[in-house]
Amino acid sequence: MSRPRPRIGVTGPDKGGLSAWLFTAWAVRRAGGRPVRIRPRSPHPIDRIDALIIGGGADVSPDLYGAEPLPRLDSFKDHSLPGWRRLGGIVMFPLLFIIRRLLTTKTSGLNEARDTLEKDLIAAALERGMPLLGICRGMQLLNVVAGGSLHQDIEGFYEEYPAIRSVLPRKRIEIEGHSRLAKTLVTTRIRVNALHSQAIDRLGEGLTVCAREASGVIQAIERTTEQFAIGVQWHPEYLPQRPEQRALFRSLVRAVAAEDS
Repeated sequence: MSRPRPRIGVTGPDKGGLSAWLFTAWAVRRAGGRPVRIRPRSPHPIDRIDALIIGGGADVSPDLYGAEPLPRLDSFKDHSLPGWRRLGGIVMFPLLFIIRRLLTTKTSGLNEARDTLEKDLIAAALERGMPLLGICRGMQLLNVVAGGSLHQDIEGFYEEYPAIRSVLPRKRIEIEGHSRLAKTLVTTRIRVNALHSQAIDRLGEGLTVCAREASGVIQAIERTTEQFAIGVQWHPEYLPQRPEQRALFRSLVRAVAAEDS
């Protein structure tokens, strides 16, 4: 008799976030898991899931790490590809291009109800040793729950490097060779997408940096214990054509079996 698919909780907002949910759910199913959608208006008990994905979306409230909110004149600046390369993107990845255009019209804002829900879920998952993957906002919130802080606006990091914001894999990052992430992706250098305006500042307790981009912005963190707890600044769910990105979800699902054995 075959073992039931692990239940993977996937968090998101009450309004919006449909594309992220659909792509993440697809990635989880391809990896052998059963996605369970979790939102503030439809929470799910931590003891009824086997692993947790904290999804991307609204900025993490600065109140959670003791900072004053900065004025935001432009919630999402669009640094697009040149015209001919943009056309190539449309031809190669039409669905992803549409998603990118939708994302650039949304405001980041704050979501107190979602902050509370996900903060509690992360704390419970860390306490239980539950496999955990934080995506973009999810990585940032993982760091905050561990006592770290965030840069509320990362524009200053790009004085010498172009600020890339794209759902396509255009940003190169370097991964620490000894890290769990490097073992998961089976590489130490990859290209990723970028849809974020915030980044990690002070690292939280029990976490280590395992990837950066050329500007110094932290692109991935992981827990220093044996627990599978990885946070990535990019959106692997929007890169289903990349085998190393699929490996993130596959490793999360496999980590459940490792916990049960």
